Amino acid sequence: MNDPVATATHSGVLEEVERRVLWLSTAIVHHANRVRPNPSGLKVGGHQASSASIASIMTALWFRHLGPQDRVSVKPHASPVLHAINYLLGELDERYLTTLREFGGLQSYPSRTKDPDPVDYSTGSVGIGATAPIWGAVARRYVEGAPAGRQYSLVGDAELDEGAVWEAILDPGVAELGEIVWIVDLNRQSLDRVVPYLAAHRLKGMFAAAGWQVLTLKYGRLLTELFDRPGGEDLRARIDAMPNPEYQRLLRCDAGELRDRLPGGSEPVARLIAELDDATLLAALRNLGGHDLGTLAEAFDAIDDTRPTVIFAYTVKGRGLPSEGHPQNHSSLLTADQIAELAPRLGADPDAPWARFEDGSAAARLCADTATRLRRPPAAPQAPPPVPDDIGRTPKGTATTQAALGRLLLDLTREAPDAAARVVTVSPDVSSSTNLGGWVNKVGVWSTSERRDWFADDGETILHWREGPAGQHIELGIAETNLVGLLGELGATWSRWNRPLLPIGVLYDPFVGRALEPWSFGIYAGGQSILIGTPSGVTLAPEGGAHQSIVTPSIGVEQPGCVAYEPAFVLDTEWTLLASMARLGRPDGGSAYLRLSTRPVDQTLAAVPADPASRERRRRQVIAGAYPLRRSARPAVTIAAMGALVPEALAAADRLEQAGVGADVVCVTSPGLLFQALRSRQGQDDAPNWILDQAFPASRATPLVTVLDGHPHTLAFLAGVNNVPCTTLGVTAFGQSGSIEDVHRHHGIDTDSIIRAALDLHSS
Repeated sequence: MNDPVATATHSGVLEEVERRVLWLSTAIVHHANRVRPNPSGLKVGGHQASSASIASIMTALWFRHLGPQDRVSVKPHASPVLHAINYLLGELDERYLTTLREFGGLQSYPSRTKDPDPVDYSTGSVGIGATAPIWGAVARRYVEGAPAGRQYSLVGDAELDEGAVWEAILDPGVAELGEIVWIVDLNRQSLDRVVPYLAAHRLKGMFAAAGWQVLTLKYGRLLTELFDRPGGEDLRARIDAMPNPEYQRLLRCDAGELRDRLPGGSEPVARLIAELDDATLLAALRNLGGHDLGTLAEAFDAIDDTRPTVIFAYTVKGRGLPSEGHPQNHSSLLTADQIAELAPRLGADPDAPWARFEDGSAAARLCADTATRLRRPPAAPQAPPPVPDDIGRTPKGTATTQAALGRLLLDLTREAPDAAARVVTVSPDVSSSTNLGGWVNKVGVWSTSERRDWFADDGETILHWREGPAGQHIELGIAETNLVGLLGELGATWSRWNRPLLPIGVLYDPFVGRALEPWSFGIYAGGQSILIGTPSGVTLAPEGGAHQSIVTPSIGVEQPGCVAYEPAFVLDTEWTLLASMARLGRPDGGSAYLRLSTRPVDQTLAAVPADPASRERRRRQVIAGAYPLRRSARPAVTIAAMGALVPEALAAADRLEQAGVGADVVCVTSPGLLFQALRSRQGQDDAPNWILDQAFPASRATPLVTVLDGHPHTLAFLAGVNNVPCTTLGVTAFGQSGSIEDVHRHHGIDTDSIIRAALDLHSS
């Protein structure tokens, strides 16, 4: 054979590499826990057994099959295997091998943004990393117009318990993504136990029903050969029928015990294994498909690129280690004596644990050839297009902040076409009800191929659903985790494919909590996007408690890597959205969350300055987190209001003035930015803090009432700006159906409640 990789496979060199990968991954965890100084005495952790179960799969994939265009999501607990492979390929300096879970060292789980070696997908949040390559495939097709390389997910079987996995698999568009390949590490163990009934056949049926190619690697070549001998069919039936815990228990037996237990009363099986020497018998029991390099190679060659593929690879947790098959081996650690015994068995030296293969050896050549094959050509990152600060319009009349979203996107197509061309919107079947209809009509819906719009000639059809590769809106099913998973990958194209996008995801605000974990993980992994929650709050009165959000404002405050805004007026919405878009797709950028409302508000209440310099000053204040909306000649109280409740705050200020109590009104647009500014003033952050002096100057410090359509603690910290008495108004109970007036009164966020709180503070 002329193919050097195939030759290496047949000459046993790949097995040598496999053993070194297993050794290095085990030694990385061992050093972190048993060798590196640990003054605290606390277990550092790591997963030697979980790494061992997938070492064969990853060796076969990297050293035989992957191409430079392929990307791989590695199951969280196999991070030491990934680092071992990167080390052998020259992509990781030796000094990092002793830093697992150390501050500034190798991360607990693979991280694109924190690990020093190449990581394609961050994993660690079970199920989220597994599905990321699905959305990565969509994002890559969106920016490149066609599939380019496969997207692999190496998945632990326990991850298939996660609902996010099945939400992704069942999305109709996923069945078209032939570049998707999942390899399930089917070791039949979870953290606490051997799973008694894995029901692999049911899992296979679920994938098949979703349109996936299903490949099963249950037995390796040694066992398969035994099945062809007399008594072999009985042996297969015996192993197939035994429950998982019984099989795992057999792995803990020596050859003598195994000869007693394995037949299970079957004479043909007893006769068959009597012909085998002890070493062959023990090897045969462990000869599962996920550890047979030849069987793995055949499966990879059989992948059908016209549809997604899942490979169920049966494995042994802890394969090759003393902890092999033990029900509590999930995070168990080998002892120093066990490591010393393991090293020569795997061809390693415990006194030189990080040694690479000898120069000129076949294994060294295989590593070098693989590194050359997988080397990715450098690509210069592209800067995102400029986004305007201000469209220049001053809204009049009555409008909602939700409607402002759709209006701004259409304005961009005229005022900033280069920026508009990079916008991609995503929604879970709520485009029309979140005011994206005009945008969708303008730019079309993205799909992998052109699809006929059968309602194009229907005069009563308002929303036109034109689908094709040129569309800029992506519609998913009603699954928020899918939406934010895709949003995270669209937001990573600037660093992953050097093609920055301006992705905007729109969903009902009450479901931000449902989407929070995968969206947060997407931000952690380097994705930059805008999430818009609309409609929001109990102001959505007729919808009842189930569709009224309460805690989302504080989520925006607390989410790292994200700036959160809740604008009160259309112009505030435009300014904050434009500023958020300008931060996307760049190394110093970040994500944003906007909480919008369907409440109609008189736009003249915004009192937008006509003077250009004053208007720009207002815009800067809006972007920084707050601005003074009403200043009293003699302030006795300050009302800080946010979002849909600003009209109530202004009405309360008017009535307080009539009662002789001067009231300042401050419109808060971003509690999170104000909190950062306060921490900066206290020396706990390096964020700019000038906005505090402009919105809450010490010279105008008075007792403070805060009010928002959300949990009151969101703004409670504002009392600390000038250390004044404060009453916080907001929503602390589930919502109710009714008119806006009734619901606001029920929660104590109406005009009368604001006035009472202000008078109580003034008189105390």
